[in-house]
Amino acid sequence: MSSTSREAELGADRLGPSRITPLPARSAANAPALQAHGIARNPGMKLDLGFMESMRSVNRSALERRVASLTKRRSIKADNQAAWLLRAVACMDLTTLNSNDTDERVRRLCAKAVNPFRRDIVEGLGITGEKIRPAAVCVYHPFVATAVEALRGSGIHVAAVSTAFPHGLTPLSTRLQEIEASVSDGADEIDVVIPRGLVFAAKWQELYDEIVAMRAACGEAHLKVILGTGDLATLRNVMLASMVAMMAGADFIKTSTGKESVNATLPVGLAMVRAIRAYFEETGYLIGFKPAGGISTAKASLDWLVLMKEELGRRWLEPDLFRFGASSLLTDIERQLEHHLTGHYSANHRHAMA
Repeated sequence: MSSTSREAELGADRLGPSRITPLPARSAANAPALQAHGIARNPGMKLDLGFMESMRSVNRSALERRVASLTKRRSIKADNQAAWLLRAVACMDLTTLNSNDTDERVRRLCAKAVNPFRRDIVEGLGITGEKIRPAAVCVYHPFVATAVEALRGSGIHVAAVSTAFPHGLTPLSTRLQEIEASVSDGADEIDVVIPRGLVFAAKWQELYDEIVAMRAACGEAHLKVILGTGDLATLRNVMLASMVAMMAGADFIKTSTGKESVNATLPVGLAMVRAIRAYFEETGYLIGFKPAGGISTAKASLDWLVLMKEELGRRWLEPDLFRFGASSLLTDIERQLEHHLTGHYSANHRHAMA
């Protein structure tokens, strides 16, 4: 296929501002009832070691070849690129997880989430009146109430990292109390961390039981399970941990805390989205995916969007099924959009973050 025809194909799928609002969900096999986030929540299933055994074989070299072909054969340029970058913003969890976070810093981040682009960029792109904003703001528990107040009425979710983030090594009772406290303060999405040692020891039942308890503590808040893939050593561990998390009722599976030495990589992401596909084929439930850590450039965001489109389809390009965990990505996307309009790159300080 020529590069021209490839661009034409992408143009047919162009994700312009008029398509930022969520599309109807693909009907699940068992037609469960829809929830507030727009899709039927995953109720989980009994731990099925036989199903997990069928997913054990992961061919790293094949995954790496697939990823290499995805990122090289897709060329997204000009207006199409701008539209895809707007989609990346709509699928973003704008994040601050620093030891020096303050209430004021969180308020500034929330203000940026409500108005992510300078007015001249909005007018130049012709998206005045379109509410293209990050899907959520992600903070530590002490700042949940501050974020909830700052985002009130905006439609932007508040996500809290929980369960002794980033290591997940406090007693389970303490981790559950942390979840309940964040939900009580108004968080409607909870990002939890699994103890990686349970994966290494193949204590699947214990891991399953912990995630089930976390899901119960979340109540109506959506549960994102962070696997800490940079610590899990093998793609087999990543695949099996993904399956256990979904069986236990996760709404999203997430790659990393952003604190590991290796965070989100495309081969790991491909293994996880194939686990999502297998779970959907088995149960009819759609599970979300969130790569996080190290995704700081507009180009990287396009690679992840292409991966989702190719492997799971158009439905997984909506914020109820796909999120970026990112802190500096929005700045680079805004710079790329200004370059699209003017032909010049601006300095980072012209796109204040927080």
